[in-house]
Amino acid sequence: MVVTSCAIPFLSVYWRVRGFAAASDLLPLSAALLSPPPRRIAVFRALMLGDMLCATPALRALRHGLPDAHITLIGLPWAREFALRLASVDAFIEFPGFPGLPESECAAERLPAFLAEVQAGRFDLVIQMHGSGTLTNPLVATFGGARMAGFRSTRSWYPRSNEPLFCDWPESGHEIDRLLCLTDRLGLPRHGRRLDFPLTDDDRRRCAGLWPGVVSSRYVCVHAGAQLPSRRWNVDRFADVADQLAADGREVVLTGSDKEEHLCAELAERMRHRSVNLAGRTDLWTLGALLERADCVVCNDTGVSHVAAAVATPSVVVSCGSDVDRWAPLERGLHQVFWRPMPCRPCQHLHCPEIDGCASGVDPSEVAEAARRVARGSSAAVPETLSAESFRPLEARA
Repeated sequence: MVVTSCAIPFLSVYWRVRGFAAASDLLPLSAALLSPPPRRIAVFRALMLGDMLCATPALRALRHGLPDAHITLIGLPWAREFALRLASVDAFIEFPGFPGLPESECAAERLPAFLAEVQAGRFDLVIQMHGSGTLTNPLVATFGGARMAGFRSTRSWYPRSNEPLFCDWPESGHEIDRLLCLTDRLGLPRHGRRLDFPLTDDDRRRCAGLWPGVVSSRYVCVHAGAQLPSRRWNVDRFADVADQLAADGREVVLTGSDKEEHLCAELAERMRHRSVNLAGRTDLWTLGALLERADCVVCNDTGVSHVAAAVATPSVVVSCGSDVDRWAPLERGLHQVFWRPMPCRPCQHLHCPEIDGCASGVDPSEVAEAARRVARGSSAAVPETLSAESFRPLEARA
């Protein structure tokens, strides 16, 4: 990640903009937010797929609470089409990265143009919906908004006279509910906790063109990839689960990005039964259409698990290293999560430093049995609201 080259233009713009921000700090924010309502709003959330999906209930609350506002999402390049498909978003600005934010490298040469584009929007309200604000609150302050809202922590700077529009970053709870705390703070009623993933009929037709079985077959999707190697369950165990499900008579479809083709090829090679390998052949939307019609999805705790939740497809998730309470799917009747408690989790390790990692105790036969139980066409339980019982670790289960 490039660091020093990106910081210099940021700091010069930051102090230039602070003069404007200091004046706006004097506004009576609560009254100004509601009367008149902000007409031009920018929301900063420059994160990956699962994180973006978890933000859709908060974006929906923003849209319904301020229906006449023009809402711009500021995010990573991959999110452009996703954002513009959402009914809650009107426009998108591509974020070039920033030092200390790990989701993408900082394209230093693009930062001045990015800041100029954001400031040209002359936003009435800019919302920091990225996280606790330690790094991002000073960054979002450079966007030139008349008012600023967002999260704060004990370590983060924020404009003190904008305090009515800030809330403490919740240190526990599901990511969906953490973000809804902010829209609650802004006085915007909730409009459910479901995830938005807007598929079209064209997405479904293109998916059928990749594999006609999507229309005619009973199949399960197995997704063995994850962005961090530490988040990936062992490929041999995925192969074991896939073989057990294939032996039941369902087709097994392997999914993955183009960067995961080698992983899926290895998985297919280790299986005893045949599989359909679509790794590298789907885009985000054809993948969503594929998951939508699957009987079940077996995957790591990654973006695909959130897509499955969004399209209401049953799933079995093996959670390696992540915070289960924060990221697990909400509907426990549709989704089962397997994990093992370890003192080091949640973690951000690229590679697990432990020989006996936190998912090594997950039995493939238990995962396969859970997939049979929740899969469409089975006697799966009626979906229930999330509770702590859904995510008890393996050692605590009866």
